[in-house]
Amino acid sequence: MSGHSKWSTIKHKKAKDDAKKGKVFTKLIKEITIAARVGGGDPNGNPRLRSAVAAGKAANMPHDNIQKAIKKGTGELPGMTYEEAGYEGYGPGGVAVLIETLSDNKNRTVSEIRNILTKHGGNMGEAGCVGWMFEKKGLFIVDQSVAKEEELMELALEAGADDFSAEDKMYEIVTSVENFEKVKEVLKSNNIACSLAEITMVPKSTVKLQGDQASRMLQLMEVLEEQDDVKKVYANFDISTEEMERV
Repeated sequence: MSGHSKWSTIKHKKAKDDAKKGKVFTKLIKEITIAARVGGGDPNGNPRLRSAVAAGKAANMPHDNIQKAIKKGTGELPGMTYEEAGYEGYGPGGVAVLIETLSDNKNRTVSEIRNILTKHGGNMGEAGCVGWMFEKKGLFIVDQSVAKEEELMELALEAGADDFSAEDKMYEIVTSVENFEKVKEVLKSNNIACSLAEITMVPKSTVKLQGDQASRMLQLMEVLEEQDDVKKVYANFDISTEEMERV
């Protein structure tokens, strides 16, 4: 399991605390709004909106907030206009970093992201400099306490999963984007709860970090994800569980 997968799991567990601060709601509202603007306001015919609404419900976002965000996206209600943009760069130790944003002011956003990278031992790169190091995949993380390894592996692979691994009291299932929903339904129908289930960017290779570089990389991830305009951050670091706990 890559360090980034471990980081995703940690962030997922912290989501409820973040929601109390309003951070998660703010980001989800942006995603719901732009998903509705791009693909229409019906979740049944708009997979991106369906996923965003599901994330909102999982974070206990009030129904009214979700509906208002959809209507702002479709133009039924006035609202801010958000633009999507992606940035690439490097973190401590040469770690590749991909950053997805939703912003109402791209100049402000790119300036803030460049400053964050520089302050934490990284730097902004040109478009395409690290994107080739990642593949878009479906990712599931399942706690080992909820399923037996052989049974879960058989279910996942038969449903079309590309890869299965077990480490650090967790199972990691990687799928193609096309098979993500199929695997998700199989897990749901077998009452297997996931700690994490999302479409993400999986690194083709990783950079192992420890000590000061590991600490600085985790701080960089934290600060980037706290930035209001940042939607997702992907990185190809690998940090051991012991090191994660230490820092």
